[in-house]
Amino acid sequence: MKLLVWGVGAMGGTIGAYLARAGHDVTFVDREGDHVAAMTERGLTLVGPIDQFTVPVRAYSPEGLDGVFPVIFLCVKAQDTARATRALAPHLAPTGYVVSVQNGLNELVIADVVGPERTVGCFVNFGADYQEPGLIHFGGRGAVVLGELDGGATPRIRELYGVFGDFEPDAVVTDNIWGYLWSKLAYGAMLFATALGNDSIADSLADVAHRDVYIRLGHEVLTVAIAEGIRPEAFDGFDPHAFVPTAPRALSERSLDDMVAFNRRSAKTHSGIWRDLAIRKRRTEVDAQLGPIVDVARRVGVPTPLTSRLIELIHEIEEGWRAQSAANLDALDAVGG
Repeated sequence: MKLLVWGVGAMGGTIGAYLARAGHDVTFVDREGDHVAAMTERGLTLVGPIDQFTVPVRAYSPEGLDGVFPVIFLCVKAQDTARATRALAPHLAPTGYVVSVQNGLNELVIADVVGPERTVGCFVNFGADYQEPGLIHFGGRGAVVLGELDGGATPRIRELYGVFGDFEPDAVVTDNIWGYLWSKLAYGAMLFATALGNDSIADSLADVAHRDVYIRLGHEVLTVAIAEGIRPEAFDGFDPHAFVPTAPRALSERSLDDMVAFNRRSAKTHSGIWRDLAIRKRRTEVDAQLGPIVDVARRVGVPTPLTSRLIELIHEIEEGWRAQSAANLDALDAVGG
């Protein structure tokens, strides 16, 4: 397949490297000039316990790209989705489509720019990190799910499924991509909470002192999803039935234990959110990922005090007013329901 990977960070770099190695005609675009230069000079390198290899690639800055492509993987941070989609639109073939390889509800943003009929949904939960120019760390496999926005079974989704098999042999196609994306939002809210401190994802979710706050976050997000008419889906230890307000505590604990076990198997110990705050010292995706939950909640009449406070706490860390500490989880847990 001829395709364009727009954004060569953790997700785009990992998937793109595998597809290039498998023989697909892959072109890479990234706005970081040193990253583009390193890929051009030395190739794109993946390291980690899953695989280690370097593959020669064609890499360009957005302004240096020429041509049109039938398939574009959009792999930028959620807050950059609208800008990136407008930039890539001239490079999208008339019958082509954009695949949102991101976290959040970015398919809605992409569809506003190029049209829903030219947008394909994608859910990913593997562990990877951008390390330095030309180098991506692939720390752990996770669920990969593809789906048309309307749930249809189309020739293009079957073709795309075949391509993704060259990266993740256990990838699946769903008629309920929104169910996966909303479940990832609930899990993602928990990951933002883990980034309030410095413990690993697994250690944070295993901490009995703060399990209530993770469970309550799950309740909030999935209550919004269900009110929106979404049927949440399970993945990698996350059981949506365990995070509805009527779920028995034992079921919630079991799902958290399963998520802990999943994360302990990965060499990616901390979330990309934590890395943005602690290592890269840049703004996170909190507004673009969790903000839409609050927006939908207002429309459907569901209160989201925990999610709203979590957004505030992340902003305070971003702006240097608050240090990352487990005490921040206590501040979050103190918010009333």
